[in-house]
This record gives sequence, structure tokens and C-alpha cells, in this order.
Amino acid sequence: MALSDWLLGRPLASDAAEENKVSVWGGIPILGLDALSSAAYGPEAALTLLLPLGVLGLVHIGPIVLLILLLLGILYFSYRQTIHAYPNGGGSYIVATANLGQRAGLFAAAALMLDYILTVAVGISSGVGALISVAPSLHPHILSLCLGILVLVSLVNLRGVRDSGSVFALPTYLFIVSLLGVLGWGIVKAILAGGHPHPVETPPALPSAALAATPWLLLRAFASGCTAMTGVEAVSNGIQAFNQPRVIRAQKTLTAIIVILAILLGGIAYLCTAYHVGATDPDASNYQSVLSQLVAAIVGRNVIYYITLASVICVLALSANTGFADFPRLCHLVADDRFLPHLFAARGRRLVFSGGILVLALICGLLLWVFGGITDRLIPLYAIGAFLAFTLSQAGMVEHWRKNKGPGWKASLCINGLGAICTGITLAVVLVAKFAEGAWITVILIPVLALLFAGIGRHYRKLEAKIANTKPIDSSPTLPPFVVAPIKGWTIVTERALRIGMSISPDVLAIHVEADEECRDILIKNWDEFVEKPLRDKGNVVPQLKLLDSPYRLVVRPVINEIKAIRVAQPDRVIAIIIPEVVETSWFSLPLHNQRAGLLKAALLFSGEKNVISVPWYPDGI
Repeated sequence: MALSDWLLGRPLASDAAEENKVSVWGGIPILGLDALSSAAYGPEAALTLLLPLGVLGLVHIGPIVLLILLLLGILYFSYRQTIHAYPNGGGSYIVATANLGQRAGLFAAAALMLDYILTVAVGISSGVGALISVAPSLHPHILSLCLGILVLVSLVNLRGVRDSGSVFALPTYLFIVSLLGVLGWGIVKAILAGGHPHPVETPPALPSAALAATPWLLLRAFASGCTAMTGVEAVSNGIQAFNQPRVIRAQKTLTAIIVILAILLGGIAYLCTAYHVGATDPDASNYQSVLSQLVAAIVGRNVIYYITLASVICVLALSANTGFADFPRLCHLVADDRFLPHLFAARGRRLVFSGGILVLALICGLLLWVFGGITDRLIPLYAIGAFLAFTLSQAGMVEHWRKNKGPGWKASLCINGLGAICTGITLAVVLVAKFAEGAWITVILIPVLALLFAGIGRHYRKLEAKIANTKPIDSSPTLPPFVVAPIKGWTIVTERALRIGMSISPDVLAIHVEADEECRDILIKNWDEFVEKPLRDKGNVVPQLKLLDSPYRLVVRPVINEIKAIRVAQPDRVIAIIIPEVVETSWFSLPLHNQRAGLLKAALLFSGEKNVISVPWYPDGI
């Protein structure tokens, strides 16, 4: 079995696309990991900002999470409608483009792409951070662990949708079952204890209040907690990943993800208050995550604790899969509209958009490398892209219902209108609260990306206008081309190039650039013996040989100058340049050949030559 088949799986035929779709159970691990994993860091992000309030901070976590759940419910109903209205994929880009115009669509695409990139980088680094808190001895290997997980997730996604769903199913459902079980047991204990359960392991004592609960502090806590809603749009973007009936399966998957996430968020908020669990200083040596404290308080540090924490770590690290599932699909849609290179629109060997997967892996690998695998500085950028996309999508759906109407359109318009208002207000809150912490970078990046997409679109439109042809083919007689073949010496490769040149034209000129007189003399001797004499004996036209002087040992420039001179002398002829090449197929030998040939081809193309023909010769006889 070839290495590529072992790593990526055997290539799939185009007609196998439907067989590789997923069900609801497969869709939750593929499209829900980002949203579900946010339960592990959303409440903690809010509690961290409430840390200066001490015990009083727990009084406010409930209302903050309740507000987040209310917003989550609005988004749920809004995106159910979006899935129904756009069954081929109703992400923010499609909805905003169709209803608010191309410019709004490009802003939505830029916001979502940035959000998916941050989802991957932050998800992986958060997972590794959780692992390091359990096993501090791994701290020196943070970057290696991050890059290893990135490579693993990339390879699994390159294998196709079905394979990624299978691989990520076990950690996802282990996370859901174990965490729901622990939280459920904790709630039962809290109810039986009248709301004041006795912890199995007492969590670290919260500090005394250092600040008062100001509206600004609560606003910042809410903004941080809103990271729990990233990933909600993933299902509406990935409808094409489901088997038939797609809309129903996508809606069921969205329902399952939102219900589980809501239970997790509500349960964590309630139990943090009941068990007096708050955040600890992330920079302190005794740091413990909120979930670690909470699970230990409910069940102690036993097998259940370690299974639950292991599943949390896995899901945090693998939450990057949501970005890998939707980023390539979004790039495919944008490339289909000619706002990204065509590479992103093509399906790879396993019917996934491999170009988008590889580019995402490269960008995230660079981010992880630059930040040493610790991406806390990227957290302030998080959620802004998502909420901008949410707002544009909901506003687009309002316009959709206004234009298309249909049964129940007024109620639908009200739901999406409420969603647009709420997500718009939340976007403003998050932006203001996190602006000084780094959100200003997002304010710059999103318009820059949108302008880049627009520039790519203009380029493609101009190119299509230039190459458009509505005239019939020119049927006037044409002369055969004048063939030029740069050669190094008399070899099998040279012979192959000359024979191909002679097959398309009687006028073939071989040109040789060499400063070494001995090499020139050897070529002249071989030319007389192996080219001129055999061809004359058979009565065939003999190609010309021209030796070019190069006192400064240049090769590319003399060849280009000679071709320009031929073009002046033969203004009515097509000039075809044949470049012989040795092509090795092994990874070791490939970079050892054709440096000059590659430079010459590039120089010819950039100098305006339109007919450059490569003639490869394979030593292995391929």
C-alpha cells in the first residue's frame, strides 16, 4: 500500500459522495466540538474576570450565564430557520450575499474565516494547556504537542468526512456522557442538601472582594462568557455534510448541540455557586481549571474524575475539528464566486476540500509557532468574528423573509429580527469590552480580508473579460512554428526534444550556451556525428545548431536575447520553445535536477513568451 493511501485513505470517486455523508450522530462530533467544548472555558472566562469580587463573584455568574443561554436560544431558533431557508448551506456568507449584497457577504466571510482560524489555534492550545495543568512535566513540550495535534487533526480531516466523524465520536460522546453524569450527580447532591452540598474535595478558598461589582466589570465578564457561543453557526455552514434528508438531519444535529451545551452551561453555573467554585489565577503555580475543581468537589479525585478530565482535555484539543470542517467549505463557496483562488473550490482525493484544510493547517501552525503554543493573546480576538457573522446572517434572514414572504413569514421575520438585534448588541458589547485587549486587531483584519477578496474577484472578472471569445476560429492558413530548443549537450533528453521539435516544424534551431571551449568542441563533434550525418543520409531536414557566447557564464539571459532576435527576424511566425528536462520521481532525486530549466521557463513566461513546451524524460522509464 502506498504511503499516501495509508495516511489519507484510497481516493474516492465522485459518485461516492453520498456514501460519505454523515448522520446526526456523526454530525455532532464533526460540527459540534467547538460549541460543546466552549462549556469548558466559557464560564471560566467569565469567572476569571469576576475573580476580584471574591465570593460575591459567584452571585453574578448565574445571571450572566442565564443571559448567555437566552441569547443561545434566540440563535438556535434563528439558525433552524436559516437551515430550512438555505438547504444547500446557509452560512453567513451565503445569507448575507443573497440578501444584503456582495460587500456584506465578503465581510461575513472574512469574519467567519478569522473565527475558524482562531477556533483551531485557541482550541488546540487550550487542550494542551489543560493537559499541562494535569501533567506539569510536559510543560517544555507545549509547542511540540500543539503541532502534533494540529497534524493529527489535519490528517484525519484529509481522510474525509466519514472518517473524521468516526475518529472524533469516542472522545466527544465520552465528554458528553461523563460531564453530564458528573453534573447531574452534583445537582442531585445539591438539591438533597438544600442547595448547600458538602464537597468531596474542598475547592480553593476564594479571595476577599478587592473591587465592587461595577457595570463595566460585569459587562467584561459577559463579553468573555460569550465565547461559549462560538461554533453555533457550524451546522448551517455544513449542511452538505449530512445524508438525506439533509435539512431534517442538520436541524436535529443543531438541536442536540444546543440542548447539550445549554445543560452544560447552566449546570456548571449553578454548581459553581452551590459548591463555591471560582476561577483561580491562570498564572499562579497552583492554578486549577474551574471544571477540575468542580468535578473534584462533586466526586473527588477518583477514576471518574480522571476519565472526565481526560475527555475534557481531548475535546478541547480536538475542538479544532469544527474549524477544519467548516473553513474549507466556506473557502469553497467563496472560491466558487471567484473571490478566492480556484484551488479552494476543488475536492481532493477523499472528496473534501483539501486546499482549504492545508491552508488552515499552515496558518494555524504558524500562529502556534509564533506564540509558542500559548495563544492566550488571541482570546480577546475570539467571538468578535463569530458575532459579526451572526449579526449579518440574522439581518440577511430578515431581508430574506421581507422579500420572499411565504407561510408564517412574519413570525420568522420577528425571530430573525430579534436575533439580529441581540447579536448586534452583543457584538458591540464584546467589541467595546475587548477593544483595548486586542480586539482592535480584528477591526482592522476583517475589512482588510474583505478588500483582499474583492480584489481577487476584480482580477478574475478582468481576466475573463480579456480571454472571452465570441468569434469563430481563424481558418486562414498558418505557417508551422519556428522551434527553438535550448540544449546542454548530446543526450537522450536532447534527442527526444529535437525529435518532438522536428515533428511539429521543419525549422528547428538548437541553441547552446557554454563558456567552456572544450564542452563546445565536444558538442560540435557529437552534433556532426549523431545529428547531421544520420539525417542527411536519410534525406531529412537537419536542425540548425547555434552556439551562444557567454563570457560572464550566464545562461538564461543569452537564451532570452536570442529568442527576441528570432522574433524580430521572423515576425510572422509562431515561436515555440522546447525545454528538455530530466524528471526524477523519488523525493531525494527530484530537487537535484532542472534548476536551470525551471529558471529558464519562468524567465520566458515572465518575458511574454506564449509557447513554452516542457519535454520531460524519466530515467526510471515511466
